[in-house]
Amino acid sequence: MMPKTRLAYMPLITYPDIATEEAVIAATSTAMALDTELQVTTFSVDIPPVASPIGNFLLNIPDLIRTTEEYSQSDCLRLERLVQRHADGRIRVQCSSRKLPLGSAGSAAASEARYFDLSLLPWVKDSSVLQELAETVIFDAGRPAILVPSSATSSPIKNVAVAWDGSRVAARALADVMPLLTPDSQVTILTVQNEKQLEGRGIAETLALSLQRRGFQAQAQNVELEGGNIAETLQDAALNAESHMLAMGGFGHTRLRDFVLGGATKGVLSDLRLPVLMSH
Repeated sequence: MMPKTRLAYMPLITYPDIATEEAVIAATSTAMALDTELQVTTFSVDIPPVASPIGNFLLNIPDLIRTTEEYSQSDCLRLERLVQRHADGRIRVQCSSRKLPLGSAGSAAASEARYFDLSLLPWVKDSSVLQELAETVIFDAGRPAILVPSSATSSPIKNVAVAWDGSRVAARALADVMPLLTPDSQVTILTVQNEKQLEGRGIAETLALSLQRRGFQAQAQNVELEGGNIAETLQDAALNAESHMLAMGGFGHTRLRDFVLGGATKGVLSDLRLPVLMSH
């Protein structure tokens, strides 16, 4: 049997906002940590002609459009070179570029993501444009996506935390993260108490036992909700368990730019401190 190759996908837009170099490097490092091949698609913008009621008397609009498009295309090349340089041959990287109308990159990225095992999404907390791209890929691609903060490194991801409430989306997140586990992976099952009605008692312990029966090193951890912020509580617990990644199910209110992560709002991710795999 031929060895399996995991394929990761990273979409990068260049207008009207662009991911920082630190975020792109961190996402590339995560591909290296997971030992995946990486497909990078950069998106440049195609701006339609704009008619001005006063012509070009004050502003040369066609020149502004052309300059903006040229900058966008130049940023595509710069980001592709950045990824290739950082990967430095340690993983295989393929790059392609597409020129699309403003606002259409998200749906295009979600469609492309369906052909890969997972997506890697550089996370920039102060960019609503990049967060909307991430939202579209997470909720429309049908494939898992990993939100990557700038602090992520290329160290192997051996310890993984799974947010578990017994729900369908939590089970989907578990199924999506399992192919990333290795025989020596440590799995911590995190169940937050006092946040909502759970499906039963001991659900973290039940899942840990199920994983142990399949040969994984798994432990259960019941966590008390701190300050009413479930995602902050989950991240704290994952980091305290020395986890390198957190897996969780994603719920979304359609097109409201409102992430709901098992009961936590989008604002939770304003302080993303470790890679978070999300499934929907």
